[in-house]
Amino acid sequence: MGTVAGVGLAGMVLTDSNVFGENKVKGKQVDHDPNVVRVGFIGIGGRGSGHVHDSMTVGGVDVVAICDINQEAIDGVQSMVAKNGMKAPKAYTGSDHAFEEMLKNEVLDAVIIATPWEWHVPMAIASMKAGVPYTGVEVSAANTMEECWDLVNVHEQTGNQVMIMENVCYRRDVMAILNMVRSNLFGELIHCRCGYEHDLRGVKFDIITNDLKIGKEAHSEAKWRGLHAIRRNGDLYPTHGLGPIGVYLDINRGNRFLTLSAMATKSRGLKKFVEDHVSKDSSYHQLNFNLGDIVTSMIKCANGETIIVTHDTNLPRPYSLGFRVQGTNGLWKGEGGGDWQDAGEQIYVEGQSKPHTWDKAEEWLKKYDHQYWREKGEKATGSGHGGMDFIMLNDFFETVRHKRQVPLDAYDAAAWSAVSALSEMSVAKGGELVDFPDFTRGQWIKRHPGFAPDVQFPNAPERDFINNLF
Repeated sequence: MGTVAGVGLAGMVLTDSNVFGENKVKGKQVDHDPNVVRVGFIGIGGRGSGHVHDSMTVGGVDVVAICDINQEAIDGVQSMVAKNGMKAPKAYTGSDHAFEEMLKNEVLDAVIIATPWEWHVPMAIASMKAGVPYTGVEVSAANTMEECWDLVNVHEQTGNQVMIMENVCYRRDVMAILNMVRSNLFGELIHCRCGYEHDLRGVKFDIITNDLKIGKEAHSEAKWRGLHAIRRNGDLYPTHGLGPIGVYLDINRGNRFLTLSAMATKSRGLKKFVEDHVSKDSSYHQLNFNLGDIVTSMIKCANGETIIVTHDTNLPRPYSLGFRVQGTNGLWKGEGGGDWQDAGEQIYVEGQSKPHTWDKAEEWLKKYDHQYWREKGEKATGSGHGGMDFIMLNDFFETVRHKRQVPLDAYDAAAWSAVSALSEMSVAKGGELVDFPDFTRGQWIKRHPGFAPDVQFPNAPERDFINNLF
């Protein structure tokens, strides 16, 4: 039987095979420094190799093993690790299921998965079932409702943890806004907006001189990512925007998503992109794309808030996650790419801002800068995505090292990722309202917010009052 949903690490029993410094291989003790995290990486392409690099920058890790079907990627990462003065990791390759051999043979404290979307859940499940105490899985964590439940069920059955590697939750401005929310600066939250608004035409297609490739003929993400746009119609990539909003609204920890309604526009952007880049006699003109150019989902929460989530990846546009966090006393509008000086970052606080006039966000964000960035921001410089990958990996490895509950857990991975499947269902039914499953099985009522505490900006008193009732 699985453990009670929502118990997390408190209900987790670490067996001998999972105790740091005492792992047993074929009946023998393995000496190991408990402060060093033994990690294996599954998928070491552009994203995965970045994780290896940033993990070594964080420090306190031993890159034990790597797995990928691409020998060039393996050679590159082994060279990277060697140049860092570390022993080259053991490589697993040769088939799509080589990761199973890695999980069977290696003694690992953690695994990080950065592979095509359809492999995320099978690999995360294999890792948990193999006895790996901590598994980090890239976004989106799951594509279907069945996969969402699989992550939750296997976590509960094994007691091993899975963390969704949602790096935007660790973006500097996003974490500063978290401190502002927890300090009650915006008052009671009422409405939020977010999304993934990113021109991905050059990612879904491999752009070659005067030509395009997609699927097996292409390289990198174009091998698989564009195929989702052919076969599916919904919000395919919700978590970059929804993850931070979920944290602000205490989703799965005193609040939860209740219902969703989604609609999609017509599909024109990718078809036009093909027409603009291939010859008139190309068979690519026969491709039909199911994904609407803009998909809009509206979510209702148990505590009465609403959220609008936008997926916009087929049309020409600058990058934005389209954030808006609005409460009874003010709001944040984050339309830019996260730079504090970006004109898209604006804040209004009643009684402190000039009436009816936006403040530039820079001074507010500096004032409420999160402890993680105050302490590690300088070291994060040069790491992936403006340093937020470093902050995320540092938090993950600290969690592993101290055997704590992961900050973004299986229930978050399931709830945030479920927007994909639920939006597809709703779009197919003309925007019909669909219900969110309660992945915590009722435990959301008494689970406490725990993501990224900051001693300088503790939770607002009324939140502590509610939490202390349980």
